[in-house]
Amino acid sequence: MRLAVYNVENLFDRAKAMNLDSWAEGRPVLERFAALSALLGQVSYSAADKAEIARLVIELGMEKTDTGPFVLLRRNRGGLLKRPQAGGVEILADGRVDWVGSLELRDEPINEHAMRNTARVISDLEADVLGVVEAESRPVLSAFNREILPAVGGKPFRHVMLIDGNDERGIDVGLMTRAGYPIGPMRSHVDDRTAENSTIFSRDCPEFEVTTPSGARLIVLVNHLKSKGFGSQATSDRKRRTQAQRIAEIYQGLIANGLENVAVIGDLNDTPASEPLKPLVGGTSLKDVSQHPAFDDGGFPGTYGASSAGNKIDYILLSPALFAWAKAGGVFRKGMWPGVRPKKWDSYAELKRPEDAASDHAALWIDLDL
Repeated sequence: MRLAVYNVENLFDRAKAMNLDSWAEGRPVLERFAALSALLGQVSYSAADKAEIARLVIELGMEKTDTGPFVLLRRNRGGLLKRPQAGGVEILADGRVDWVGSLELRDEPINEHAMRNTARVISDLEADVLGVVEAESRPVLSAFNREILPAVGGKPFRHVMLIDGNDERGIDVGLMTRAGYPIGPMRSHVDDRTAENSTIFSRDCPEFEVTTPSGARLIVLVNHLKSKGFGSQATSDRKRRTQAQRIAEIYQGLIANGLENVAVIGDLNDTPASEPLKPLVGGTSLKDVSQHPAFDDGGFPGTYGASSAGNKIDYILLSPALFAWAKAGGVFRKGMWPGVRPKKWDSYAELKRPEDAASDHAALWIDLDL
C-alpha cells in the first residue's frame, strides 16, 4: 500500500489574508483578527477592552462598515457597537452576552489553475491512504474528490473523512482512502487541554484506524502543528513543543496497547533537529521515512518553498514495525513552483506562474509491504 501526505493549502476557497504574496503581508491581519476574536469572546468588556476593540475594528478596515477588506463582522442581534457620524467606533456592549454574532475571515476563490494542479498531484501520487492538510471541510474535500479529481483524469477515493478542528480559518486535516482501505474507528483530540486549561492542538490530531485488504490494521495520526507565521517566536515554539509532546503521548499509548502499525503524518512546521519537535521526533521510537535507504528526496532535503534543509517541515513518521515494511518512498514536487533558469525540479506544463502552483508544499509518500 502507498501512504502519502500533502498540504493542499485549501482546495476551493482560502482566507484572503492568507492568500497574499507573502506571510509578511498577511501576518498583521491575522494577528489583529486573533486579538479581536479573543477580546470579543470575553464575558465582560472593561473600558480598556472597549478601547482596544474599537482600535482593532478600525485597523481591520471596519470603521465605516462591518465588511472590511479581509474580515467580516456579523451582528445578528444586540448592540455591539455604533459608528458616530463624526467618525471612529464606539463599543456599546459590556460583554459577550450583550450581542449575537461572529467575527470571520473573508474568503476568496483559489486560482483555478492551482486547484487543477492540486488535483493532478493527488492523482499522480497514486496513494491508497492520503493524509490531507489545510482542507476547508469534509463537504469541500468530498466535492473536490468527486468533481475535480475526475476532471484531470484522476480516480476519486472511496472514503473521505475530516473532522472540523480548532482553527477558524478553514484549514483542517483529514484522510482519504481507496476501496479496500476502509476508515474504521476514529478518535478526535480537538478538545485536549493543558494543565492550564488551554487548547493543545491548533487544528486537531485525529486518530484514524484503516484496515488494509490483507486485514492489517494501521493507525494514522494526521497533524498540522502551530505555524511560525504569526505570534512571537517564543510563543509559537512553546505551542509546537506542547503539541509534539501530546502527540508523543498519544503514540506511546497506542504502542503500549499493542498497536504496532502507527503512522504520524502531516505538516509539523519545524525542522527535525528543532527544540519544539524533540519530544516527538527524537523522544519516541518513531522513524522518519526520509532516513530510509530507499527514500528519494530528489536531491533536495526540504519539503516546502525552496526545499532547502531549513524547509523540511512535512513528515511521515512510522513506528518501528511499520518502518520495517517500507520498500520505497520519495518527495513529489511537480506541483510546486520550480523557479526559473534553471528549474530546480520537473513541474507540470500547466504551472506557468508561481500563482499556478498547487501548493508551496511537496507531497511525501512511502510504499509499505503490509
